[in-house]
Amino acid sequence: MIPKFILSRGKVLEQYNKVKHYCDTVSYSSKTNQDVTKLLESETDSMFSVHLVNELKHITDKSRVIFLAQAWDNKLISSLLAQEIKWFVVDNEADLDILLGYLEKNHAKINLLLRIKLKENTIRTEKYFVFGMDSETVNRRLKELRKNPNITNLGIHFHRKTQNMAEWNLKYEISNIIDDLNLLDVVNIGGGIPAEYANTNVKVIGSIFNKLSEFKEFLKEKCIQMIIEPGRFIAAPALRLVTSIVSVNQHNVTVNASVYNTDMDAIIVPVKLLIEGERQEGTPYAVKGCTPCSMDLFRYKVYLDDPKVGDMLVFLNAGAYNFASDFCDLEKLPTEVVE
Repeated sequence: MIPKFILSRGKVLEQYNKVKHYCDTVSYSSKTNQDVTKLLESETDSMFSVHLVNELKHITDKSRVIFLAQAWDNKLISSLLAQEIKWFVVDNEADLDILLGYLEKNHAKINLLLRIKLKENTIRTEKYFVFGMDSETVNRRLKELRKNPNITNLGIHFHRKTQNMAEWNLKYEISNIIDDLNLLDVVNIGGGIPAEYANTNVKVIGSIFNKLSEFKEFLKEKCIQMIIEPGRFIAAPALRLVTSIVSVNQHNVTVNASVYNTDMDAIIVPVKLLIEGERQEGTPYAVKGCTPCSMDLFRYKVYLDDPKVGDMLVFLNAGAYNFASDFCDLEKLPTEVVE
């Protein structure tokens, strides 16, 4: 059996409708899974958060794009505006000044969000680059930009890493970071809604939605629109990864796929995919990919019911960041869409 992803249309729409209840606008983070992007464009009114021009080929109606700028120039800005993209997020003053200069010369009107840094106590900045401007800079620029005739809607953007579930005091943080909330038309909270994995504390997910509901009401009282940029929450549970077992050696199970062409998240984040039918106790197995790399490991320890060569092994919640590498000349797996 050739390994493949199976994308559930119904699950995509279910997850989208869940999160839409907690905001005014959903802007799906397109980089998470482009097959989901195409489905959401045809089936919903979702907007799409896009980071690179390469991603734009997956979206027909570019007016639904929120483009997150990074080291751009006038030529790129002109190209984006020509495609009817009107929503932009800027995370540094150099990019902001380039944009303002272009708008002044060309009299173009846009919607602009400034990305602000939020301290993440559980994230080590030695490993992660911290995007955004400090609060002093954002507050100063908001006052200037509110008077700019080329800006229709003005707001802020911030972002929590998706599985970082301990830091969700949004109302408290924004109230203490932004000097004058009356300057804002929009707040985009970025991503941050987690998916369920084998190493996820699912008990706290409910509290996150309570915080979202509270924050939406807080912003509504101030006539501020709220945007959420879910990626993982929509994409992860909508796809299953179907593989077959090619070897069982003592308590080590090898499948005919690799984390390098299915689940790079297992190395980068790392998150560990649930396996359909796994038990809470019993005989533990390690489930590894087909390459010679010691990090090619789907699960270090999972309880399975007497796995045998030829059995199908299905990984759940496998749709987020399922990008492939060319390690060992591995091929990208196909995606089959089902209802």
